[in-house]
Amino acid sequence: MSLQQHVIQSFKELFGEPPAYVVRAPGRVNLIGEHTDYNDGFVLPMAIDRAVWIALRPRPDDTVRVHSLDLDRSATFLLADLRYEDAGWSEYVKGVAWALQGAGYRLAGWEGVLAGDVPRGAGLSSSAALELATARAFQVVSGFDWDPPSMARLGQKAENQWVGMNCGIMDQMISAAGEAGHALLIDCRSLETTSVALPPGTVAVILDTATRRGLVDSAYNERRTQCEAAARHFGVPALRDVTMERFEAEAGGLDDVTFRRARHVISENARTLAAADAMARGDAAAMGRLMDASHVSMRDDFEISGPALNTMVECAHEASGCYGARMTGGGFAGCAVALVATDRANAFAETVAASYEAATGLTPAIYISRATEGASVVEQP
Repeated sequence: MSLQQHVIQSFKELFGEPPAYVVRAPGRVNLIGEHTDYNDGFVLPMAIDRAVWIALRPRPDDTVRVHSLDLDRSATFLLADLRYEDAGWSEYVKGVAWALQGAGYRLAGWEGVLAGDVPRGAGLSSSAALELATARAFQVVSGFDWDPPSMARLGQKAENQWVGMNCGIMDQMISAAGEAGHALLIDCRSLETTSVALPPGTVAVILDTATRRGLVDSAYNERRTQCEAAARHFGVPALRDVTMERFEAEAGGLDDVTFRRARHVISENARTLAAADAMARGDAAAMGRLMDASHVSMRDDFEISGPALNTMVECAHEASGCYGARMTGGGFAGCAVALVATDRANAFAETVAASYEAATGLTPAIYISRATEGASVVEQP
């Protein structure tokens, strides 16, 4: 049974009738451009074929009632009385309601069930998928226009100011605006996007190390603070405004750690733009080299990799058909991503899984991924 069928069937069992609507929003894998989004830089993610699904119907009052099938827990709250209660997953739903209302949207209540297959804590943006699926649910029952950049910014606001995770805009933007068959080069300052397809004959393979981290409790916020300090040193709004030439000329006053953090962001922006060009040319080898360089920069300058991620990337490099590989997501644990020849992808997955398990004793999950559209209202089967 597909997740779509699962939420529909579960809705019928819980409420005694079919849902009025089904919505979904995808997770994402970032091909290159890590920790550049909150520096107003460039990222190159794609929405993946793993998503959060919600089957729902409108209510005549301002109550929201939602049941998580994955956690077998329910949450109920009033739109007129939103309170942060540190209640885990449901705070993302409440946070989106809070952000939408704060932006002037008049919201209707709804009730429904949700389920997802975006692995939590893996760096594939399960939280953004939940936020954008929630935004779609409110949109479909409340009747306001769907504008992906606006919804992405409000999803980010919910995560930043309600949940307390100081993330950039990338995750919400790709979940809101993803395009089937394409990655999106996103300018995180203007939110302008450019569609770019993977090089012909290649596929993105997600390599889940089976390790997890909690971003709110991780060094993510510390990295952001370090980047902001570096931007102040250069007298610019964000590190996106510093070229590598200026960095090399004027970085002498930075301490060693801040120097390396800034060098990663500035070089990563350049790599991301070069990667989009390589993909547009269909140059898989060049794209792979840029992914490899990105991983080295994250490992050594930004220091957000870890033993499991480094081992996974090494296993990917040793397998036939791999053009390049890098850790992806916030860092410290979670997933890597590899660009792989399509005709080698299945064998690649088997080889990497076996070699990684032999090296670490951990059983990875490996997904050969397809780029999908962003948050949407789905026709029911």
